[in-house]
Amino acid sequence: MIYFSYGSNMCTGRLRVRVPSANPSFAAKLANYRLRFHKRSADGSGKANAYYTGDVNDSVWGVVFQISEEEKPELDRAEGLGSGYDERPVTVIDTQGQAHEVFTYTASSNAIDENLRPYGWYKRFVKEGAKQHRLPEDYLRTIEAQEEIVDPDRERDARKRRITC
Repeated sequence: MIYFSYGSNMCTGRLRVRVPSANPSFAAKLANYRLRFHKRSADGSGKANAYYTGDVNDSVWGVVFQISEEEKPELDRAEGLGSGYDERPVTVIDTQGQAHEVFTYTASSNAIDENLRPYGWYKRFVKEGAKQHRLPEDYLRTIEAQEEIVDPDRERDARKRRITC
């Protein structure tokens, strides 16, 4: 299966904890969407969302991964399919200008809260995943500019920071 990741799952190490078969294929962008960190998470923070704007000047960069079809239910559970994220087919454009039909997850409209911010460990996964896959420098700066908050659960924070991309 061909999956487009634009959030913490761009970090290959994090995604492989969830889906061991994950194999990165190429970087790509999703046109007419903007990266937001406003998806309400069960842990009280904001998670990444490819938010549809319809604006031709907006795009979300990410990584296309091949995953085993047998592991798709694990990814669905990890992403909260039906509990905050919806699956959707999208067309992404690779760095050579080729279009690819893939699936991704976007926040359900009832799971969006503009007041949320990501935890520092979560933002690190997004940023390091973007660096790992050599996404454009201006896009990296957009991620780095995102305000983050401290996770009050120090144990979870430490556990998440031990995962490397």
